[in-house]
Amino acid sequence: MTGLPDVSRETQARLEIYADLLVKWNPRINLVSRKSLDEMWTRHFADSAQIHALAPPSVDHWVDLGSGGGFPGLVVAILAQDGGSPRRVTLIESDARKAAFLRVVIRETGLNAMVLNDRIEKVRPQEADVLSARALTELSGLLEFSERHLAQDGIALFLKGARWENEMAAAERTWSFTHRLVKSATEDGSVIFAITGVSRA
Repeated sequence: MTGLPDVSRETQARLEIYADLLVKWNPRINLVSRKSLDEMWTRHFADSAQIHALAPPSVDHWVDLGSGGGFPGLVVAILAQDGGSPRRVTLIESDARKAAFLRVVIRETGLNAMVLNDRIEKVRPQEADVLSARALTELSGLLEFSERHLAQDGIALFLKGARWENEMAAAERTWSFTHRLVKSATEDGSVIFAITGVSRA
C-alpha cells in the first residue's frame, strides 16, 4: 500500500510529501520505530485516518496530544484540507526536535496547523472540540489531559492497544466518563475510545 483509498490527488500528494520527510528525518530523531516504516501506510497513515473518520462532521478546533511524528494530528490536518473539517489543528509536542519536524511538514504541505512545543500539562487549556492521542500514555493519564484541554461538549478519540481493558478498569476507579468503543481497522485487538463527559469520580 502506498497511499490511502478515496482521497483526492492533492491529499495524496501531501501525504507522500509527509511520508518522504518521515523517512528522511527518522534516522536522526526516531519519530517512529524503524521496523514500522516498512508498513507506514497501514501502521501510521491508515491508522490515523480511521481516527479522523470517527470525528463529528464539522469540527472547529482539533488538538493532538504528544504528536511525536505527527500521528494522528498531521494526517488529520492533511485530510482537513479537502473536507474542511477540522478548521484548525493544534499539535502539542514537548520534544523540540520532533516539534521542528512537525513544523517542516506543515510548511511543506501548506497545512492549517500549529505546533505548541511544551508539556501538555503546562499548555494553557485548549477548549478542543476533538482531542486525540496515540501511543502516548495510559487511559487515566489521557483523561487527566482531557479534563484540562477538552471543551465541555467535546469528544476525545484515543487509540489503545490490546491491554485497553486493564487500562479502562484502572481509569474507572478515578474518573467518570461516557465512552464508545470502536474496533481498530488496522490492528487486531486494538480499539479506539470515543470519550465524552470526563470528570473526576
